[in-house]
Amino acid sequence: MEKQYYYAYSKYLKEKYGEKVYKLPVNLPVTCPNRKEGGGCLFCADAGTGFEAKESTMPVLEQLQSSREKVEKRYHAHKFIVYFQNYTNTFLPLPALLQYMEEAAGMENIVEISLSTRPDCIRQDYLEAFQNFRERTGIEVSIELGLQTVNYHTLSAMNRGHGLAEFINAVLLIAPYHFPVCVHMILNLPGDTMEDARESARVLSALPVSMVKLHSLYIPKECALYKEYEAGNIQICSKQEYIERLAEFISLLRKDIVVERLFSRIPEKDSAFSNWGNSWWKLTDEWKALMEERQYVQGIRCDYLNGAALNRWEM
Repeated sequence: MEKQYYYAYSKYLKEKYGEKVYKLPVNLPVTCPNRKEGGGCLFCADAGTGFEAKESTMPVLEQLQSSREKVEKRYHAHKFIVYFQNYTNTFLPLPALLQYMEEAAGMENIVEISLSTRPDCIRQDYLEAFQNFRERTGIEVSIELGLQTVNYHTLSAMNRGHGLAEFINAVLLIAPYHFPVCVHMILNLPGDTMEDARESARVLSALPVSMVKLHSLYIPKECALYKEYEAGNIQICSKQEYIERLAEFISLLRKDIVVERLFSRIPEKDSAFSNWGNSWWKLTDEWKALMEERQYVQGIRCDYLNGAALNRWEM
């Protein structure tokens, strides 16, 4: 049996739903408050990360049916997660978002709806409505929060439009409702260091976070960061540095946090930079080799919570 270096998302889904579950991406006609007010995040493309889905003008059920046919044929799947992935889905007016969720719930064998959003677009009336939806339909609702880094200086430099406080507030607002919270992180944003990667793991582990989705930075051709990259005004850490940051992050991450992804994936035609020109599986092999060399697995160094100094002094 292959050694498990982290708590994989596939394992979590099988434990929760009893079999393999596959995501069906959906793009909704929505934007982001940061694009309306501040020009958007420097690394955000016009597609809002929804590279894999259909046009947002296509009805939800049509998008789902198209994706489902391909997934069923390839993987013989029987259960599905609807992934509202582009931009900030809770920036939609609540009645409109609920209508899209109802449409998605009309398809057979949908076990979960995953909402991708921002920390500053979480509010109690939305959470109450999601809870009512879950109770009425029996369909789980999970929330994916884009944080990217705990370094609030980097958040400002990347024009994220929010800081660390909004993220902490969002996680604490969601906690009483017990919706799974997935946090989107980029471990190699320009300006971040190894210590930022370590502190990111510590902060997430100290909060009621269920999952983390890790991305190596990619630079779409249609984003503000692309111009800076082309002009040589930003530095991206080396492949080896990222792999080391990833190893440190996982070793410090609380053992029960699910890891959904380790590296980014983007169509080559859409990106100016992605994964140092390497395939994600090659990077994964190199990372596993480093984990083995250091004798790391997830959480092996998560000894900083629950009165760490008292525990060290056996008090």
